[in-house]
Amino acid sequence: MATKTPNKNQRQKHALFIIILIAAILICINILTSFFHVGVDLTNEKRFTLSNPTKKMLAHLQEVAVIDVYLSGKLPAQYQRMQEAVRERLQSFKEIAGNRVVFRFINPLEGKTDDEQKQIVHNLEQKGIRFIERSSKEETEYNTQKIFPFALVQYNGKEMPIYLLEQRPVLSPEQEEEMITYAEALLEYKFANAINTLGKPTRPRIAYITGNDELLDVHTEDMLSTLPYYYDLDTVDITHLEGQHAHIPVSYDAIIINQPVKPFTGPEKLKIDQYIMHGGHVLWVINNIKASLDSFISSPQFIAMDYGLEIDELLFKYGVRVNNDLVEDKQCMPLGRTYDGQIDKKDWIFFPRINPTNEHPIVRNMDFILGEFTNSIDTLKSTGIKKTVLLQTSKYSRTASAPARVSLSLMNYPIPEKMFNKSYIPIAMLLEGKFHSAFQNRLAPDYLRLLDSLHLPFKKSCDTATSMIVVSVGNIFRNGYSAKNNRVINLGFYQYDSYFYQNMNFLLNCMEFLTDKSGILESRSKEAKLRLLDTGRIKEEKNMWQTINVSIPIALVLVFASCFIFFKKRKYETK
Repeated sequence: MATKTPNKNQRQKHALFIIILIAAILICINILTSFFHVGVDLTNEKRFTLSNPTKKMLAHLQEVAVIDVYLSGKLPAQYQRMQEAVRERLQSFKEIAGNRVVFRFINPLEGKTDDEQKQIVHNLEQKGIRFIERSSKEETEYNTQKIFPFALVQYNGKEMPIYLLEQRPVLSPEQEEEMITYAEALLEYKFANAINTLGKPTRPRIAYITGNDELLDVHTEDMLSTLPYYYDLDTVDITHLEGQHAHIPVSYDAIIINQPVKPFTGPEKLKIDQYIMHGGHVLWVINNIKASLDSFISSPQFIAMDYGLEIDELLFKYGVRVNNDLVEDKQCMPLGRTYDGQIDKKDWIFFPRINPTNEHPIVRNMDFILGEFTNSIDTLKSTGIKKTVLLQTSKYSRTASAPARVSLSLMNYPIPEKMFNKSYIPIAMLLEGKFHSAFQNRLAPDYLRLLDSLHLPFKKSCDTATSMIVVSVGNIFRNGYSAKNNRVINLGFYQYDSYFYQNMNFLLNCMEFLTDKSGILESRSKEAKLRLLDTGRIKEEKNMWQTINVSIPIALVLVFASCFIFFKKRKYETK
């Protein structure tokens, strides 16, 4: 019995059914993909994979974190790329936290009148959100666009702005590409750190120690006005701690000792020592040599002398020594002098241009740091103390022991490179472990009676591991000041090359490491690699790759068409 051949209408209905079925399947797949976000991180540095501390923090969110991203609207290409990077990163947050992370992209000026836009800009500035202007050419006209590269994180009844880019100078398209890539690598840290900070029931307490003529004037305004955004900040005069308060309270999570110039007395050193033995953390900024540009006011040269801080015995016991010398570095900042109304800029070897190269989260991926008159640091044997070099000089460095002659003539007669016979001199160290007291076995009876009256037993060593950071970079946290305009200059800005250095970020990272044990800082270690095309190979192999890109798709279509015609013809010939 012959098989009944389907007529034309049946074949058409069958084909229509197949088309509708395929369309329905594709629609269902698209709907499902809108709810489920799956990605595979194929980068060597795992740039798009969340770190374990971030995952742990997101998995334990108690409330909903709302994130408003203002980088929206019709944007230039490089900002569209950043926008997509932000979207991908927040989507990966949502995969871990579920409905406890909500984000939205907002164009704050869209559809607003000029007056409304002015008010919106003002309101956003009050929250720390500012715009940048970007010019673009459309046909025959140049248009200026306001772009807000910020996000606002709201969590636990508080909010915090996030700057999505980085303050890096952009001189070429390649540098702009590098800046965007660097900013993308830091997105996880910025958002995770904001949520983690806002989620703390109480903010960490830190104390800025005074009493030994530490730096405390208009030149610390940027530092002391920025820290209160993240910490409860007090100033503590160590010389006036008397009676029942003759010690540094252990309730402070960390203390900052920033460039003292007066010698420390025995009781003052004991207060610091016992604070550390009780688990306290310290950021030391110690510069042993009296040297500043103000010394050139009366003479083109001066002799840099030792302050005599009497702090060496403490640091010796903890495992480091800040030397009485000046570092000279071939990789340095320019210094300007005015001649006939013109500024003549030349290298100034006493101002190192510090390039952080360590893999530690405090400094990894960090841009240059501005340094001034700086001492070298040596490490000493100390049992159970882990030492990590955070900052160091360049390959071409040397030191001059105090008393050292500093002369402006060095700008006119550059020192030969071969005379910089030292490399990678440590100038900032991280110390971690259970420290031993510098007063162990040599505590004076008066000190013992003082501690007994306060009901504070003398501690010979730490019960639990703690940490401290020792920095010998001169004026590393000193901001500039314009007396002419009565204006504070941002910390890290250097007038002679108009460059924003990373001094503020280094300060904040140090304090975060000392006070926060969540490990979120680890996410800052994501490596930012810019994989640019080899321009030489592009020129040499241009024609070959153009031919491949054009010919292979055409060849594949022809092969597919030939096979289709061949099998179809064979099918009907057989029938």
